[in-house]
Amino acid sequence: MSGDSDSKIAWHRVQLKKNRDALKALEAARFTMGEIARGGRTQNSLAELKRKIAESEQCIAAYERQSRRPVATDFRSLTSVSWSSWNAHADVSR
Repeated sequence: MSGDSDSKIAWHRVQLKKNRDALKALEAARFTMGEIARGGRTQNSLAELKRKIAESEQCIAAYERQSRRPVATDFRSLTSVSWSSWNAHADVSR
């Protein structure tokens, strides 16, 4: 993963990792301790974490669709891209 120039995207990437780790830990705890021992809040917590993960994934995906050039070089994939927003001299830093 490279550094993001957009702080909002960087924040979403950090939140995505944090929420995925929390979801994994919560699901593991659910099976080791059981649902009843946790007071039934596990389902709400799982749903909230999944919602946050989906939101971050959508935000990151939208950013990557806008900012990344196509990886494939076949004619069909290149013709489907709008190249009007790309400037060959925009990222030259010396």
